[in-house]
Amino acid sequence: MSNDNQKKQLADSGLEMKSMRLGFGHGLIEAAKQDPRIVVLCADLVESTGLLPFKEKFPDRFFEVGVAEQNLVTVASGMAAMGKIPFAASYAIFSPGRNWEQIRTTICYNNLPVKLIGTHAGLNVGPDGGSHQALEDIALMRVLPRMTVLSPCDALEAAKCASLMGKTDGPVYIRLPREKSLILTHEKSPFEIGKASIFYESSPKISDLGIIATGPLLYRTLLAAKKLESLGKKVTVMNLSTIKPLDEGAIINLAKKTKAIVTIEEHQRFGGMGSAVAECLVTHHPVPIEFVAVNDRFGQSGQAEELLDLYGFRVEDIVEAGKRVVLRKER
Repeated sequence: MSNDNQKKQLADSGLEMKSMRLGFGHGLIEAAKQDPRIVVLCADLVESTGLLPFKEKFPDRFFEVGVAEQNLVTVASGMAAMGKIPFAASYAIFSPGRNWEQIRTTICYNNLPVKLIGTHAGLNVGPDGGSHQALEDIALMRVLPRMTVLSPCDALEAAKCASLMGKTDGPVYIRLPREKSLILTHEKSPFEIGKASIFYESSPKISDLGIIATGPLLYRTLLAAKKLESLGKKVTVMNLSTIKPLDEGAIINLAKKTKAIVTIEEHQRFGGMGSAVAECLVTHHPVPIEFVAVNDRFGQSGQAEELLDLYGFRVEDIVEAGKRVVLRKER
């Protein structure tokens, strides 16, 4: 799909676009009103991470540590040890990208309730280029014992994550994109950490294909599902906002119903959400799987939508992955 066609389709959808960073920041303010233990630390990126409103609302509960990401998380771990619930924010390429060992040793090893906010995750960082496009953060975080890993689909889910993260035991990581994304849920949509949701299904009883998406690529996934329907395929789309702990029951049930799975993520193919799904299914219910992800490449400079198209995330790419996995199932 060309950029012009996609923009037209987005405009015709009538859906609102909103920043997940700002949605999360709003949710964090509401959570902090309820729990005085919540504090925020930032590595000189308060506006970019969407946390300036928090700083303005709670200036005595905001701590600027400067451009020092290792210090960011070690200070947060000390505050957590003293009874606070720290939210530590930076670009995902720097946290967890630069300070992984400190996260491992000072936070996870001690099972401290530090909440890590990694913004500007994925290719949508666009003009900042490959040095700033975090495509490996899911793999880095889900390998750590005791770490919960979240990847919301829109600003409303991000706000709900903020509220629930403070109530979740142990360390939590959330990845948030830079660009605005479409609002696909609503305020009353059920959301629970550790639970996947069926977002769309052609038929409640029969499905030729299950597609599991995480993050803002859910909208392109829905467009692909409609295209596959026009080709005669019944499709079920799952929104997987919690990558760890994985909702194995929901994934196994989807695989039993569809007998073919496609995973969609703005992350490296290796070690990401698709790998987690594959690990689950190869153990409990093996089915053919196709992965729509970044295929062992670094990012580069470019407009966000152009990069998504270039790296294989066009609606047509998802449709072709669906066709391939259904064909494998039928052999």
